[in-house]
Amino acid sequence: MQPITEKYLKEKGLRIHFIQSKKYKTVNIVAKLKAPLEKETVTKRALLPYILKQGTKNYPSRKDLQLKLDDLYGAVLAVNGGKKGENHLISLRLEIANPKFIPEAQTIIKDGIELFSEILFHPNVRGNAFDEKVFEREKDTLKQKIHAVKDDKMQYANTRLIDEMCKDEPYGLHVHGYEEELARMTSIELYEYYKTRLTEDQLDIYVLGDFNEDEVLTQLKSSFNWEGTGSNVQVSSKQEQSNESHEVIEKDNIGQAKLHIGYRTNVRYKDDDYAALQVFNGLFGGFPSSKLFINVREKNSLAYYASSRMESHKGLLFVFSGIAPSDFEKARDIIREQMTAMKQGDFTDKELNETKDLIINQLLETMDHSQGLIELLYQQVIGEKELAPDDLIAAIKNVTKDQVVQVAQKIKEDTVYLLTSEGGQGNE
Repeated sequence: MQPITEKYLKEKGLRIHFIQSKKYKTVNIVAKLKAPLEKETVTKRALLPYILKQGTKNYPSRKDLQLKLDDLYGAVLAVNGGKKGENHLISLRLEIANPKFIPEAQTIIKDGIELFSEILFHPNVRGNAFDEKVFEREKDTLKQKIHAVKDDKMQYANTRLIDEMCKDEPYGLHVHGYEEELARMTSIELYEYYKTRLTEDQLDIYVLGDFNEDEVLTQLKSSFNWEGTGSNVQVSSKQEQSNESHEVIEKDNIGQAKLHIGYRTNVRYKDDDYAALQVFNGLFGGFPSSKLFINVREKNSLAYYASSRMESHKGLLFVFSGIAPSDFEKARDIIREQMTAMKQGDFTDKELNETKDLIINQLLETMDHSQGLIELLYQQVIGEKELAPDDLIAAIKNVTKDQVVQVAQKIKEDTVYLLTSEGGQGNE
């Protein structure tokens, strides 16, 4: 495997990451804007990506913008939002052809950076507000997205679990925002909020591919008039944690019940035992060979699916399972038994080594894709720790059974959430 080298530069307030690779036939330019998750701004920030990708000052409609992308030999633009830990992120990605493969397209990187800058700094604005038609249309698009969460019962159950688990914590905020706040938002308000992002967000720019760094740096400095300081970026808040787990049971018109359990891992990306937690999750519920899949789904036929997932920057672990409504208590108890087994070291060296291999293969597969590699590298910014992918892989290889058991001891069950049918069981 070729080592991943990332060069970090700070120019004009810009945090620039250059990753050289001859593996890809394209050049990826990605901007990551980071701000704290806050109730007052979460809906505005959720709507911004929808607006930004609809047009710019010089390309005011989605059609105009797409024609410009087509002129850049079919460049691909993506703008979206999300959360990691208690950070609310906006990501812009432009994937363009490498001019080394298209002799007649020698200015494509320069042209691409200029367009990228325009999308971020010169959106389609009328006076002191975003274009009203675009604004209203994209409000409807986001409203449909909020409703779609309610319609997807697995996603809804996980949202409700986090609602209960992180009630008074920023992580509990809905990343798509809130319908009532969306309804009363104006295009003037959103534009005012957008302007504050250009001074308060932390901006990281990634350029990945086979390119001339001096030329790209000159173009970035020329095109990006960035004044942001990242002064409004906070570290994750203190977790609320009770000594006892609590259960929440809700009913809906569904056939398959959703049993989701949330744990506090007390371990985050920046901690030394993060690699051991990765291995713990792989053994516990990360793969089809894990304890949850084998014991809850296969041996006891209690779940249509059973798996676990980590939130590395908040220090959470989630278990997801789809069960028959009548099997709630039995399934919950068997899931708890798997956690106890992990704390007691009830897994073999063979299972440990096979799981480490699966995690490493998963990481290598992620690194094979340009977008995945940038996401992996950005973890270091969110986690406030330098941990190159190759170093993470080495750490996972070196995880011992004792380290997995030790990290398991730190994990505490916080909330059991059941979404069941109207006639389903649930401690009635």
